[in-house]
Amino acid sequence: MSDVPGMRDMSSTGPVGADEAPTGADEPELARIALGLDGVRAAQRGRTAEARASFEALWEELGEQDVFHRCVLAHYLADLQDDPRAELEWDRRALAAADSLTAERAQTYEAALQVRAFYPSLHLNLASDHLKLGEPDLAREQLERAVRSLDALPGDAYSAGIRAAVEELRQRLR
Repeated sequence: MSDVPGMRDMSSTGPVGADEAPTGADEPELARIALGLDGVRAAQRGRTAEARASFEALWEELGEQDVFHRCVLAHYLADLQDDPRAELEWDRRALAAADSLTAERAQTYEAALQVRAFYPSLHLNLASDHLKLGEPDLAREQLERAVRSLDALPGDAYSAGIRAAVEELRQRLR
């Protein structure tokens, strides 16, 4: 799964917040938006390495203080990795950013957004990473965390997809 509840799919609309640049945005912010858009365009065209490079540059530009965008960006960067270990590291970065994200910051993006709703997808991705790496016990541990956090998901189609993916991975791990 490559979406976080309440966040746009970057493949269709650009990086989170990119289409919401404030009027009179300063040059650094415009440069970050351009990097994000370059990454989205490259990903849409199947140029994974180019997309990774743009998103990694954006990651550096964001700095440590913008944990909301770092969470989303790391979540997407994980999906662009060819190496399962690199994917795991990006998914860990997404989780670390979510762990330091406040509800108030998330809600500056979307009023109804709940940070706890990020966790089912984040833990599901980590479980999948560990399974790819031949680490079924760690996969089960992460999957259990995903299961314990499912109650945070709303009753929408995206959430149904997360629940189905959790069940599918649970079946694979039996």
